[in-house]
Amino acid sequence: MPKITIKTIVFIFMLLLITTTVSATSKEDQRTALLHKTVTTLQELYSKQPKAKSVIEHSAGYAVFNNTGFKLLLLGHSHGQGVAVNRRTGKKIFMRMQEYQAGLGLGVKEYAVIFVFSNEDAWNSFVEKGWTFGAQATAAATDGVNGDALEGAVPISPGVWIYQMTTKGLAAELAVKGTNYYKDKDLN
Repeated sequence: MPKITIKTIVFIFMLLLITTTVSATSKEDQRTALLHKTVTTLQELYSKQPKAKSVIEHSAGYAVFNNTGFKLLLLGHSHGQGVAVNRRTGKKIFMRMQEYQAGLGLGVKEYAVIFVFSNEDAWNSFVEKGWTFGAQATAAATDGVNGDALEGAVPISPGVWIYQMTTKGLAAELAVKGTNYYKDKDLN
């Protein structure tokens, strides 16, 4: 078996990051695709966690992000897009997510994160100020049959809960993460 050098691993990691850029489609097509993906993701959540439907229907707002993450040894990166919806006004804000990791891990993971805001102040803070999260440890694996698993809702701050579902892949990691959620300047 050939010996893999650190330079080779870094090259492969950088190549993966470069190849994940968004294709050149119109802004309207991108918005439509994100809205469709949001509906599909919520339907998946409701099928896995039926009580989530009532929670979201009675919330002040929610945000749905679909993300892809890569982890090779000590370096990791995730990126994604999503939509934040104010349930009272119907306002939709298109958003992005970036995450950088340092820590031990290996794998590729596609996953969805659904934020639920119990009050409008929490929703407004999320979309207007963005959000940054820090250190955490995660482990996720698929069931080997359907390719998905559900990690239950978790409170992350006053008035904010998240659901996370892995959709494909296998990942195990212990990492210090810097995750940033922010408005998508191109799509709003």
